[in-house]
Amino acid sequence: MTTHAEQRLIRHSPEQLFDLVADVRRYPEFLPWCLASRIRKQTDSALVADLIIGFQVFKEQFTSYIQMDRDHLIIKVEYAEGPFKYLTNRWKFIQHPDGCIIDFYVDFEFKSRLLQTVIENLFTEAVRRMVRAFEARADQLYTLKLE
Repeated sequence: MTTHAEQRLIRHSPEQLFDLVADVRRYPEFLPWCLASRIRKQTDSALVADLIIGFQVFKEQFTSYIQMDRDHLIIKVEYAEGPFKYLTNRWKFIQHPDGCIIDFYVDFEFKSRLLQTVIENLFTEAVRRMVRAFEARADQLYTLKLE
């Protein structure tokens, strides 16, 4: 079992950050180790999505069910199929006077002991890089550029 929880203040609105995380189709443009994404099904409040992740010699595809609760600004991800025994993660976007507090949680385990061992050694830094990648993408998309 590998888990990580993090809260981070970001200077953008909760709605902007919700939209950014919900836009799974664009993950390969900015998310480390995300090589490709595909939306299988989509409604206003849910997705079924495939992601291909790659790290060093490893390349894996997995499918997730993604529930998007815009009213409460919560995104929940549940594992469907692929290399994991299980995977869950949750994003909460909480209004703050200086922008938004992102409350992020992930819990997973790979079926492969080798892959699990490799990831456990790098996991905390990998998740921090992922959260920073979302923050940098928000800055790129939502920060006004002065000319």
